[in-house]
Amino acid sequence: MISQLISAYGLVVNITKAMLQPNTDAEGCFDIELRATLPQICSGLAYQESLNLRIVGKPNADGDS
Repeated sequence: MISQLISAYGLVVNITKAMLQPNTDAEGCFDIELRATLPQICSGLAYQESLNLRIVGKPNADGDS
């Protein structure tokens, strides 16, 4: 999913936290920062939603949404 965000949508992805279990298909959690134009970010978020991923947003530290 992360490589697709980078290659297909042109996003810059920064993984700030990841919680995964080794050798399992169980749920995991990533905290990521996305940087790109607004249309690119919207497309990347739509892609993630199409995968039925739970997306929880936080305010942008730079204050630009």
